[in-house]
Amino acid sequence: MSEKIEEHAHFEGSTDSEKDVIVVNNKTTKESLSESTSLENELSDIDSNAAVNQLFSSRDADVTFNFMEKFDKDVPLITPTQEKHLRRKVAWIVVSLTGTIDFLLYADKATLSYASIFELWDDTHLTQDRYNNSNTLFYVGYIIGLLNLLWVQKFPIRRVMAFMCTSWTIIIFLHCTAYNYQGIYALRFFLGFVEAIAVPTLNITMNQFLTPNEKNAYAPLFYSSCIGCGVFVSLIAYGILHAHAAIHTWKLFMIIIGGMTLLVTLVVYYIYPSNPTDAKFLNHNEKIWVIRRIQKASNSSIEQKRIKKHQIIEALKDPVSWLFCAFFLLQQLANNLTYMQNILFENIGQISNLDTTIVSIASGGFASVCALIATVFLLYKKNFTAFSVVFWSLPSLAACIAMLAIPWGNNVALLAMLCLASPIFGIPWILMFSWSITSCAGYTKRITRNGMVMFWYCIANIISPQLWQGHDAPRFVPAWITQIVLSFSLAPSLALVIWFILRRRNIERLKNIEKNGKSHKGYIEVDGENVAVDGAQLDLTDLENDQFIYPL
Repeated sequence: MSEKIEEHAHFEGSTDSEKDVIVVNNKTTKESLSESTSLENELSDIDSNAAVNQLFSSRDADVTFNFMEKFDKDVPLITPTQEKHLRRKVAWIVVSLTGTIDFLLYADKATLSYASIFELWDDTHLTQDRYNNSNTLFYVGYIIGLLNLLWVQKFPIRRVMAFMCTSWTIIIFLHCTAYNYQGIYALRFFLGFVEAIAVPTLNITMNQFLTPNEKNAYAPLFYSSCIGCGVFVSLIAYGILHAHAAIHTWKLFMIIIGGMTLLVTLVVYYIYPSNPTDAKFLNHNEKIWVIRRIQKASNSSIEQKRIKKHQIIEALKDPVSWLFCAFFLLQQLANNLTYMQNILFENIGQISNLDTTIVSIASGGFASVCALIATVFLLYKKNFTAFSVVFWSLPSLAACIAMLAIPWGNNVALLAMLCLASPIFGIPWILMFSWSITSCAGYTKRITRNGMVMFWYCIANIISPQLWQGHDAPRFVPAWITQIVLSFSLAPSLALVIWFILRRRNIERLKNIEKNGKSHKGYIEVDGENVAVDGAQLDLTDLENDQFIYPL
């Protein structure tokens, strides 16, 4: 059999021919195809330690295969100057696009919190406990909506995101029709159901265009869109409080946020990419260069539209997946603090609605600066994700302790600690979420782990509002103690456990590479010739591909 080994062989999604096969270690010949009756059964029974000895269908390859096979050979190597420009261009556009969508997601979720300082509670007969229930129902919808991740793998991401944004816009506008708390319950449930796939999909998109180290580094900057949203939305709320509108203020607030969401939806329809091959903001050569650098840096596939059962099983069996899940369960028990912040401001006393919005602006501004510092640090210091998680958890830990220790009535100190406790713990959250994706390979495994961590994120957020019971006001001692012990002490320690496990795997793999050198993982037959391919192009998982090096 002839071999065609190209210097920059890049491997993309489904081929037009079912006859194209990958021959691993060149031990499988064309004749063996006639003896194989079911590639599907072979793939479902794949063993991680023997992945390179299996027969793969080209349908299991990266989706960019056809594009790269057609154009890769005609595009020259990227120069250092071109790569520097490309890196900055991609980071600026992709982080801005995904961050803007995330900004609106957070604004929509926070609308109920800000509307609480208007007439919403009176108009819809909400109470503290009913408000908590509405937040719980949001995450009940969210957890059911995670099933929609199946559509993310089956259909182009651009279409899925456009449909989600459209539904999401309609639901926000429908909030204006609510006249009782049951209506609020229903709307929050369906908002959670629709938004469930948003953050996982945004992270998948970032993973398609940014190297693992870049993605982990830009994660806090991405999250600053959430924190910065508090500043922007607080300014809107501040302005509305001075408005003399014909409709109730909270409805005007919802209309403004819904209008912003509609504008972003139009942007999504026009420019949101499914993967680098259809990115309208890249020229032809840049698409090729992005695919090359991502596959080289991550040693993993960019996208795969076939659900692989063995990768689902591997994700469920991998202990690292469950450590990430445990982190999100424990840390997100504190997440209702974000929604409680405006209410807590009022409980402290002697703080008007206008003062509340001003304090929210200061709090969000401070957290945004912290997120920027975290990003700059990780851009210059590689493999410090776990330690950054621990470091950025310390302010919230100290602030929670202070909220219990400071005498009630010392309003300035309490306000300062509340501002310190609330938004900053989002930095370790987004660092861990990004790390959970970059620390595994195999597209279906990534989707599965995404679903796993978001499931436990939802469980935590279903529980979290119930920690803030009305009879515990104004100090809410049980909620603060839970956050001190579980969210900001035990949860960050899990990041160090994950770091230890992945570092140990890296040491073993680097020793093996140093001893045996890097080699391709198999071949794909194209026009009767075999092209050498690697683990990234075969869509191997991190446990199947012993040359995958985990970002730390």
